[in-house]
Amino acid sequence: MAERKKYIVEIENAREAKDGKPSVGPVYRNALVKDGFRPLPQGLHSCWDSFCHSVETYPNNRMLGEREMINGKAGGYVWLTYKQVYELVLQVGASIRSCGVTQRGRCGIFGANCSRWVISMQACNAYGVYCVPLYDTLGADAVEYIICHAEISIVFVEETKISEVLKTFPSTEKHLKTIVSFGEVTPEQKHVAGNFGSEIYSWNEFLLLGKTSQFEIPMKNMSDICTIMYTSGTTGDPKGVVITNESILSVIFSVNHHLESMNEEFTEADVYYSFLPLAHIFDRAFEEMFISKGASIGFWQKDIKRLLDDIKELKPTVFCAVPRVLDRIYSGLLEKISSGGIIRNAVFNAAYYYKLRNMSKGYSHAEAAPLLDKLVFDKVKEGLGGNLRLILSGAAPLSSSVETFLRVVTCAHVLQGYGLTETCAGSFVALPDELTMIGTVGPPLPGIDICLESVPDMGYDALSVTPRGEICVRGKSVFSGYYKRDDLTKEVVIDEWFHTGDIGEWQQNGSMKIIDRKKNIFKLSQGEYVSVENLESIYSLAYCVDAIWIYGSSYESFLVSVINPNIESLHRWAEANQIFGDIGTICEDQRARKYILGELTKIGKEKKLKGFEFIKAVHLDPTPFDMERDLITPTYKKKRNCFYKYYQIAVEDMYKSTK
Repeated sequence: MAERKKYIVEIENAREAKDGKPSVGPVYRNALVKDGFRPLPQGLHSCWDSFCHSVETYPNNRMLGEREMINGKAGGYVWLTYKQVYELVLQVGASIRSCGVTQRGRCGIFGANCSRWVISMQACNAYGVYCVPLYDTLGADAVEYIICHAEISIVFVEETKISEVLKTFPSTEKHLKTIVSFGEVTPEQKHVAGNFGSEIYSWNEFLLLGKTSQFEIPMKNMSDICTIMYTSGTTGDPKGVVITNESILSVIFSVNHHLESMNEEFTEADVYYSFLPLAHIFDRAFEEMFISKGASIGFWQKDIKRLLDDIKELKPTVFCAVPRVLDRIYSGLLEKISSGGIIRNAVFNAAYYYKLRNMSKGYSHAEAAPLLDKLVFDKVKEGLGGNLRLILSGAAPLSSSVETFLRVVTCAHVLQGYGLTETCAGSFVALPDELTMIGTVGPPLPGIDICLESVPDMGYDALSVTPRGEICVRGKSVFSGYYKRDDLTKEVVIDEWFHTGDIGEWQQNGSMKIIDRKKNIFKLSQGEYVSVENLESIYSLAYCVDAIWIYGSSYESFLVSVINPNIESLHRWAEANQIFGDIGTICEDQRARKYILGELTKIGKEKKLKGFEFIKAVHLDPTPFDMERDLITPTYKKKRNCFYKYYQIAVEDMYKSTK
């Protein structure tokens, strides 16, 4: 058997623990750049330069496409070319400038992905205005907070979101002077905005503002801020992650280098399906990458139920998704297979395992079973448009079973990646046709350095035979800091190294496996962060709860919990509902669990928790959490790893019973 390839090289030695600082493993980088990082192309200083290069090279290529609506039904995609988008961008940019917004001003964009979102973004790129996406999933007051914190003077808004922006007055009155709808506006909306000294325009009205004015497009540097992306991360207010032109360009060209080494690089012929929020760095960076290649971007209908219909119509070559969406595709495919009858089911399974065996032997997915691809898997491929060659999963872990299944049946590369807003989305990406990388996020991209730092409190040692520790990232793609929050920046950026808070484990081939989270924060399958200690303090307010432990799996979209109920309160409820027996029997009664869950839901609603912060299932344990079972420390802090080990069966049962 051929020697297993290793995809990383060591560039700095490990460091032992010293002066109270934990030990740090060796520094590695991608083997492609063992002699040094590849420089960015000359003359490329900003995302605007990248777009302009594509306009010059591919003026008539399709750039942005949306489905035409005919009598309320979605028809084919209608496209704007690179040249047409460029002309619209200049019009929008001139109108932004005519409203008094200058270089380094802040412009908000609020709404679902669409052509006008990208056009507004590129107008910001053109005039050096900081693009600040707004989104309401950060909480009810997040839009208001971001407008005030970033001092946003102009905001582009999806028509259906205008009311949410208007609700931020009078708090935002000092900053927000111009509101631009992606569609129409009503006289009432104009009246409300006018009461607070703000102008509101329909899209077409706004385009006319700068028509007679000429504004010079300013010079931009790589170190200039391109976007400020607010992220929840932990408790407290959203944090503004400052991302420069250099950060985005570095990620674009790192991914290019990575794919080029495998003859899989993106080209102008690629078609990207855009539905993950542009307000998140994952999609923003990918769209900038496709724009740099002169490729096409088709947008969704803003309805997740019609996602597959869009894909069939668009016929994309590349599709980025979060695990929750891929889980749905997986479940849908299994349902179709099982409903096809015994013979078809048997044929499919035989073809699946034959192809998987060949892929495991080292054959590429295209060479593993070409005849079976045509006879059996072609229907799956056609159901995803027929042209799909790459599915990239990010934001949370994708289960190995789903990843393996999709790698075999879609006839496309299915790869997991890893990154944070602070690392400009791209840090690790798995390789095509490497089954050993299933369940991992692959090696680091060829533009960053990586090391693991030991976390002794959690038993993770970066110097052990199997190195485990907090993933630390260094490189030009790393963010410049949190906007107006140097204190928070200093907590996570130490000696040039960004500490991600995620625990990783190096694999023998140089790929990384994400195994834990350093802080008590969970990331659910839809990519939302949950601050568990904060939620436990809120749910502890329920009078029927003495103590609570909350758990959220990265493979699931909801939370579950184990509760020490208040014994007296539960006995009273049981008597009133004619439920008899000792406390252990009552705790096992489904009605008791339903009652406690109802009380927790009431607290959640009172405290205006977000949907993903609600607990969906409970396990009642009448025995208080104690040191004898190694669940708490002498100072009564929860040992979360020990909680999961002890209650693992109960957790698995809760997830199964809630689906």
